Amino acid sequence: METSISKVYEPQKVEDSRYDFWIKGDYFRAEGDPSKETFTIVIPPPNVTGTLHMGHALDNTLQDILIRWKRMQGFDTLWVPGSDHAGIATQIKVEEHLLEEGLSRYDLGREKFLDRVWEWKEEYHKRITNQLKKLGVSCDWSRERFTMDEGCTRAVREVFVSLYEKDLIYRGNYIINWCPRCHTALSDIEVEHEDENGTLTYMKYPYSQGEGYVMVATTRPETMLGDTAVAVHPGDERYRGLIGKNVILPLVNREIPVVADEFVDPEFGSGAVKVTPAHDPNDFMIGLRHNLEQMVVIGDDGKMTDKAGKYQGMDRYHCREEVVKDLESLGLIVKVDHHEHAVGHCQRCTTVIEPLLSKQWFVKMKPLAEPAITAVKEGRTQFVPSRFTKTYLNWVENIRDWCISRQIWWGHRVPAWYCPCGETIVSRTDLDTCPQCGGRELKQDPDVLDTWFSSALWPFSTLGWPDETLDLTHFFPTNVLVTGYDIIYFWVARMIFMSLQFMNQVPFKEVYIHGLVRDGQGRKMSKSLGNGVDPLEVIQDYGADTLRFTLITGQAPGNDQRWRQENVEASRNFANKIWNASRFVLMNLGEGFQAEDIYLDGNLSLADRWILHRYNQTVREITRLMEKYALGDAARELYDFIWRDFCDWYIEMSKIDLYGEEAENQKKSKSMLCFVLEGTLRLLHPFMPFLSEEIWQHMPHQGEALIIASWPQEDPDLNFTEEGQDMSFLMEVIKSIRNLRSEMNIHPRKGCNVVLKPTEAAATRVLLQGKTYIHHLASTEQLIIEPDLEEKPGQALTSVINGVEIYLPLAGLVDLDKEISRLGKEVSRLEKEVSRAAGKLNNQAFISKARAEVVEKEKNKLEDYREKLVTVQARLEEMQKAKIM
Repeated sequence: METSISKVYEPQKVEDSRYDFWIKGDYFRAEGDPSKETFTIVIPPPNVTGTLHMGHALDNTLQDILIRWKRMQGFDTLWVPGSDHAGIATQIKVEEHLLEEGLSRYDLGREKFLDRVWEWKEEYHKRITNQLKKLGVSCDWSRERFTMDEGCTRAVREVFVSLYEKDLIYRGNYIINWCPRCHTALSDIEVEHEDENGTLTYMKYPYSQGEGYVMVATTRPETMLGDTAVAVHPGDERYRGLIGKNVILPLVNREIPVVADEFVDPEFGSGAVKVTPAHDPNDFMIGLRHNLEQMVVIGDDGKMTDKAGKYQGMDRYHCREEVVKDLESLGLIVKVDHHEHAVGHCQRCTTVIEPLLSKQWFVKMKPLAEPAITAVKEGRTQFVPSRFTKTYLNWVENIRDWCISRQIWWGHRVPAWYCPCGETIVSRTDLDTCPQCGGRELKQDPDVLDTWFSSALWPFSTLGWPDETLDLTHFFPTNVLVTGYDIIYFWVARMIFMSLQFMNQVPFKEVYIHGLVRDGQGRKMSKSLGNGVDPLEVIQDYGADTLRFTLITGQAPGNDQRWRQENVEASRNFANKIWNASRFVLMNLGEGFQAEDIYLDGNLSLADRWILHRYNQTVREITRLMEKYALGDAARELYDFIWRDFCDWYIEMSKIDLYGEEAENQKKSKSMLCFVLEGTLRLLHPFMPFLSEEIWQHMPHQGEALIIASWPQEDPDLNFTEEGQDMSFLMEVIKSIRNLRSEMNIHPRKGCNVVLKPTEAAATRVLLQGKTYIHHLASTEQLIIEPDLEEKPGQALTSVINGVEIYLPLAGLVDLDKEISRLGKEVSRLEKEVSRAAGKLNNQAFISKARAEVVEKEKNKLEDYREKLVTVQARLEEMQKAKIM
């Protein structure tokens, strides 16, 4: 075993080889051992539409931390990898590429177009998989799945047919969200509503008999061409006499009735609303209640149909302008008000969606939602943080039927066939003969299923369902789902619905919800803003461990985090700190060193017992935090222990014995360093797997790989509470001496005299016991510990901490007059800077004209100058006191 490591940590030379080492060792594969407790995660499958973004990096880092931790705890861990076919998104991408060749999907035909999409899938699937591996994910690649592989496809068809047989899937005319750009239906949650400035147009609909009119208000005048009624509230006294009578629909001169309906809000507009059953979901329901005609006047291309009369062929927005113009010429416009309202946009292409009456396939959601509501309320599935339980329930309790058919070619084709005899057959197998008439002119439904339909089956279809596989028996239900809050509706809820329906169990026991990774200004990362950060570039420049640690230390469950370059630098520095500390330990162990057991009743020093106590505390705390999914807090706890306790303090303390003359103490010190470092690397492994495995392989160890080493356990024999308190006290004394030296700019290696006056017997005991540490770590030349000190040293800086007075005599170290003069000038300079900055911020002309970031920068300067001024004034006072002592 080669114990030496290079002087500098170069992740690019380590990470690929370590990942290959894990792959060759088959360490990611789940055993499927029925005697072991399981821990299972299914990956939220990335879309085969491009590259991974920072959100993917965060999501997969969180999962990998949990999987590596549970693997080390001895669980039979399975992390199922896979990808999603992403129906609409992928088809759009492929069509864009075809357009560059001057082709459309219709030029190729369905079969050849799908061949092109499969080629796309293979290319981008490989790219995404390689990116995940670069991140260090320890998925079981032998069990990788795709939402359109043979097994998942069979599961999708089984679910569709089963739900159809249970009368939970139906086909019918309904108002759906239609994207004129993507040419497909969208579910409610695929529509993003944005407030836009529009108009509210008040129009006159003349009575069919007699003089007068009813006034209606609308944000979409073009839809009036499809009106089949005017509705008023039955309790609205203004219109009581009008109910049951007819009015004339302007421009088309068609008589339509006035109906009474509870849905109408008497306070909105004029209290009378136009009813267009084919172009508004609420109007559709009114139309059903009153048996109104459904007239489609806007087509699926966003243009007016032949039902729109002379406006046929116009774009819907052009038609709006023409309708208003024509109504104005007839004197039928009362007024047009500015009106801000929510407008639905396609989530993928941002086109304004069109509510259209269309024949689609739907899932009845309320029967599926009821058990899913109960399961979460009973705690069978719990959200972390718990506040997202309310988010989930708010949607599920108000759910509408789910439109699952999509008018595209890429996806799971609807398993329904139509016969000219009028028969519709839904089947688990492909058909060529009608079971009703025996005809062979069957045509399969051309639509495909919503991508989220197959994704809803992911926790059990990936484990082999509908077959009763060993994986399904052993690993289902899964333990935790890790995902963002933005797809609770799209995915999380639907998985719970389907799992309860087909597995009679919840799909996962807990849902760990994380936030978004935003840019440094708190904005969502996007191509349009140009503020995205490519995780692969970060890995190339800094290494995967740096990226992972940056993401996890910025993470708090459910909250968004900001990506800041300074945090990346800090994580890179942390990796280097670990590497350098480990190199120090390995260099001092030497070739052939074998770590021996640490005898707790042996010659352990105060520092030894303290670091064992702190290590034991860290093991306990990190394990506790991990069990609560407080992974960011766990990482920060580990950071503090490694950087502060082990590197900054214990390694320096260990040099006293390590470089001393006692051979037994040297051996003991090496064993202590080896024990604590090896255990710390185990704690570090889930967070920074490459770095920790590389160092561990150069250390004396048992076993073949850190990835399968056991997770550290809290050991009651390592609880040295008193020694921990004593060392903490000594560290405070040392830090106080260091601060005094720093104030006087005394070089860290320059010796100085220090006098300590303990005021309590306990403090005296600890100071005498730790005198060597104070001398070594505070660079003292002469250290006097005198409880009975009567006369304070002359010309000395002082500091007081609990139980001890600290004096740093300045004679021979500092020219007090020169230092007082220098500090006086610095006070004057800082006072001027404070006055200048304050004056600038009090200048209203500057505040009103300067950019917000410039003003903020000036505020930060002022605060910085004030803090420095207080510090320098305090130091000047100390110098003046020291001179007169």
